[in-house]
Amino acid sequence: MNGLGKSSGYIALFSEIAFVLLLTVLAGTLAGYWLDQRLGTIPIFVLVGFAVGGTSGAIGCWRLMARFLKQLDEDDRL
Repeated sequence: MNGLGKSSGYIALFSEIAFVLLLTVLAGTLAGYWLDQRLGTIPIFVLVGFAVGGTSGAIGCWRLMARFLKQLDEDDRL
């Protein structure tokens, strides 16, 4: 992979990471808020949803980075 391909690959990776983190944390938080509204509880489910969303986002980012680095390593071997 040439220099231009690597830089565009990194830009795509960082964009995907931001998108995955945003969606998972937002979805978890909104689901927790909805559940709190339905049950009339204190915002405990918002915090739980935030934690679950953040954890699933971190796992998703880990998988994205691992796949990207594996492909980058394979391209460097060629």
